[in-house]
Amino acid sequence: MKSTDIAIYTITSPLHDKTAIDAATHEFLTSLGIDYDLKGDDFSDYGCHTLNIIYVRTGGTEGRFLQLLPHLKQQSGGKPFLLLTSGKSNSLAASMEILSFLRQQDIEGEIIHGSNEYVTRRIHLLEKVAKARQTLQGCRLGVVGQPSDWLISSEVDSEVVSKQLGIELVNISMKELQDIIDSTPETGCDASLAIDQETKKAMPGADRIHRALMTLVQRHHLQGFTIRCFDLLSSHHNTGCLALARLNADGIVAGCEGDVPALLSMTIAQALLGVSGFQANPARIDVETGEMLLAHCTIPLNMVERYELLSHFESGIGVGIRGYMKEGPVTVFKVSGDLSRHFAEEGTLIANQAAPGLCRTQLVIKLADARRADYFLQNPIGNHHIVVAGHHKQLLDLFLGVG
Repeated sequence: MKSTDIAIYTITSPLHDKTAIDAATHEFLTSLGIDYDLKGDDFSDYGCHTLNIIYVRTGGTEGRFLQLLPHLKQQSGGKPFLLLTSGKSNSLAASMEILSFLRQQDIEGEIIHGSNEYVTRRIHLLEKVAKARQTLQGCRLGVVGQPSDWLISSEVDSEVVSKQLGIELVNISMKELQDIIDSTPETGCDASLAIDQETKKAMPGADRIHRALMTLVQRHHLQGFTIRCFDLLSSHHNTGCLALARLNADGIVAGCEGDVPALLSMTIAQALLGVSGFQANPARIDVETGEMLLAHCTIPLNMVERYELLSHFESGIGVGIRGYMKEGPVTVFKVSGDLSRHFAEEGTLIANQAAPGLCRTQLVIKLADARRADYFLQNPIGNHHIVVAGHHKQLLDLFLGVG
């Protein structure tokens, strides 16, 4: 069984020898080392695959493409046209004329051309983006309670999110969650846990919140959510930090403080990269060196090598998490609530620290390009940003239409 769903369609000038062109096509496509279905000039199911590529095999094909365009537009669902060329038989020149025409019609597209290594790499990147977009179609994300009062710049355009990503935002009241918590029985705490007595006392309540959130996820058929978590401090004298850490590790995207843009960023990262994201506040930035400190009281448990259970920093109650990530490559990422812009920059996690006066998990990251640190002080997208393991700027940029 093929692990990919790439369909390659061809357009060819009748002036060229078909036998020779077919042989050149086989040689070129084989050299790329990708799995694909060669559809030839049968475009009847164009648009039905994860990646639909038009291989412009020769020059003199512009008129043929123009004839096909009404059908292709109808079948494409608004996806960009991908024009593959080997660079032989004037195929690049024809592709440039076709793409120029598409641009004049405000239709997106690109020419995939270069060394075999580049073409293969580009196709794989485009396939990852296409798969992520398929994954997000019909995704339901809960907004449990309103965003926290201090998130004054973190509004979201739900219509844009639905149209561009296929994500439905589901508003859920805090009261509904609080009622579920109240009806969820408390369990005991593992007596062997090496934690202080106050945190140990808070563990049954933290576990209760976790099970209540699982009920909420199942009731509303959610793939993720963000919660106005500080309300739990007053209503249940506990926190959602441990619950969010567990849920993210289980593949349910779970964000803090009702921050919807942060939730969208975490959801994109999971769909595109297959990794969890750490939602955190930048606490300190050195714009000269590109070194920054990000901190929060929860982190997905599948992102850390080890962790400690402590109280929540601001309130001193409940259960917070001090996680220690493996040092190495990371990417800092955030998308705006209307999807009009984003930030993605690669760096290196150089230290985990446990300084007083800050949220429990504390990551020291050095950006690869120190000049990019200016963004945080001059034009930030809110306060929360997402940290993911690995270097992924190229893929995130491509997903959001700038790569």
